[in-house]
Amino acid sequence: MDRAPAGSLHAAAVLPAGGSGERLGGSIPKQFCTVLGRPLICHTLESFERVTWIKDIVVVVASENLDLMKTIVNKYGHKRITVVVGGETRHRSIFNGLKVFLDGQSLGSVIQKPEVVIIHDAVRPFVEEDILLQVALSARQYGAAGAVRPLVSTVIASSPEGCLDHSLERAKYRASEMPQAFLFDIIYQAYLKCTEYDLDFGTECLHLALEYSNTKAKLLDGPPDLWKVTYKRDLYAAESMIKERLSQHLCIITNINEEAIEVGFQLHENLKQHISHVKAISLSMYQTVHDLQNIFHGECCNFICINVKESDLEETRKLVDLLQNGKVTTSYPLVVISIQLTVPNCCSSDTQTLTGIRQLAKEAKKSNILVYGLLIAYSKDASRLQESVCEGSSIITALIKVRNPALLGQIMTV
Repeated sequence: MDRAPAGSLHAAAVLPAGGSGERLGGSIPKQFCTVLGRPLICHTLESFERVTWIKDIVVVVASENLDLMKTIVNKYGHKRITVVVGGETRHRSIFNGLKVFLDGQSLGSVIQKPEVVIIHDAVRPFVEEDILLQVALSARQYGAAGAVRPLVSTVIASSPEGCLDHSLERAKYRASEMPQAFLFDIIYQAYLKCTEYDLDFGTECLHLALEYSNTKAKLLDGPPDLWKVTYKRDLYAAESMIKERLSQHLCIITNINEEAIEVGFQLHENLKQHISHVKAISLSMYQTVHDLQNIFHGECCNFICINVKESDLEETRKLVDLLQNGKVTTSYPLVVISIQLTVPNCCSSDTQTLTGIRQLAKEAKKSNILVYGLLIAYSKDASRLQESVCEGSSIITALIKVRNPALLGQIMTV
């Protein structure tokens, strides 16, 4: 979809995050469970923070979790966030979130009533700007809009005796998902007019807009990744999906040395078969971390540095310093793989190289940067070099997909 109209949108988001996590089976509400080192809700917030035309993000939590949520916002540097206390039910919590825009002030910062408000569950971290823009623009046109997905299973109704009463024709129905978007006045008036029963037992915002604001929502086919983290197994699936996404952008950094350029080119050719977006650059071309991140519009979390001298970490240190000094904020750890080109049958500086990598990895970890080492035997023989690079590419792919902190500062060899 053309993103140009987003510039004229005044949009905000309300994220209900008041669930208790009973179905998860633990004492910690699912939105606060750790995924890749940070609470799950951090990953959802970052998805919204990347969308510049969403001006304010209201997070609605249970009263007992108010201080915890404020601490998370401050600790992980989230921006444009307002935290408010929810109600006893989902609809009451969302209503409280909407009221903030009319109260005019919360947490000392003024937030304005938006033209369009997006409602999205805090435990659905895999929401992309494309679907957010689609529902927002459709809401501006139709008054309300929501993402839907095909039903996976047939829906049946049982009789009072517990027997089959009837089933629905699956092709005619859709599963209602998030995000949903509304003209603010339409959804706010719907909440003002709805019954106490709706507030206590209802779950569907689109229904309120239809029932009380006479607004038929535009239904949009959503992507398959809009699912909600509900059970404990979903946390593992979420972590696996995040790791897979993170592994799809890689930047190979070389200097002007002939050997480094040759190995960088071969790595690029091998890795692009397994990784969607691979680029090779010279670090001297990029003076700030913002220049570097613009390569992949801020989405790159994986870097390879090629150092020609076996015991020399100069290129790797430059990159780590650049990332640290730039104070890159991300919910995900950055991976830096330091490649040392070695001369076959020469191990004189292995100890020095290992010590240097370990020291660098220990320091970088404080900035959420994971540093690994990889020795690749350089050879003038094209077939032998290709074999080494191919084996190295397999190790690199595994490192950026697994992101195992237990291997920090270790050196793998091929």
